Amino acid sequence: MRSFYQLSATTLKGQTFDFEELQGKVVLIVNTASQCGLTPQYEGLQALHDQYQDRGLVIMGFPCNQFGGQEPGDANQIEQGCLVNYGVDFMMMEKIDVNGDTTHPVYQYLKDALPGLFGKRIKWNFSKFLIARDGRPLQRFAPTTKPEKLTKSIVNALNG
Repeated sequence: MRSFYQLSATTLKGQTFDFEELQGKVVLIVNTASQCGLTPQYEGLQALHDQYQDRGLVIMGFPCNQFGGQEPGDANQIEQGCLVNYGVDFMMMEKIDVNGDTTHPVYQYLKDALPGLFGKRIKWNFSKFLIARDGRPLQRFAPTTKPEKLTKSIVNALNG
């Protein structure tokens, strides 16, 4: 399996982001959607970002429209929804697929490293993956796990 730091993704603004820039950081990766019952989790994710970014936490949101068509917008609509409705200023990436033949390589890597209750599938929007400072996938959290419930795991990773 390749290293986490060999991965890359495209930002919502259309720029390539190389994961080698994340070395030494604790990373939380979340597949997001703007019209989901779990969308208010953006507030909790932003609170984690505000509280821990100075200690080395990076949150990356990956919009996905594979679950009930709950992220139908284009990049501009996604950005406006995140910013206007939830004040999100953590890193948002371009809309991707997290399951199936067109699964983005980041999610292929994460699902291989940390299979969940449904094996190597993402169950729903707001599944979360925590990555250690050394690039090791640490923990996978269910969509219904609220961001504030991740605090202990994040602090342990930041201190580790």
